[in-house]
Amino acid sequence: HKHDRKVRRTEVKSQDVYLRLLVKLYRYLARRTNAKFNQIILRRLFMSRINRPPISLSRLARHMKKPTREGLIAVVVGTVSNDVRLYTVPKVTVAALHVTEKARARILAAG
Repeated sequence: HKHDRKVRRTEVKSQDVYLRLLVKLYRYLARRTNAKFNQIILRRLFMSRINRPPISLSRLARHMKKPTREGLIAVVVGTVSNDVRLYTVPKVTVAALHVTEKARARILAAG
């Protein structure tokens, strides 16, 4: 069928050197390992800024609160931003493209 072409980005449009290095790394990992995780991260790295919305600290804390996620690393392809509504920040390990200053301070203060 003529409309069966998969329409999605196959490479990053940004000229950011560090983002391009990440893409290079995850391309290799997605190709050489069998982990679905690497393919998902690579697909997310290709996305535009509109499609990489920020995640708040409270949402991150809520996702990491589940008992199965104890001691895991939260990987965010996007920005982690502060949320003043969250009173106490739990101890979390975060890997993200960008973390706002206030969010970084609160995460580090929590351990």
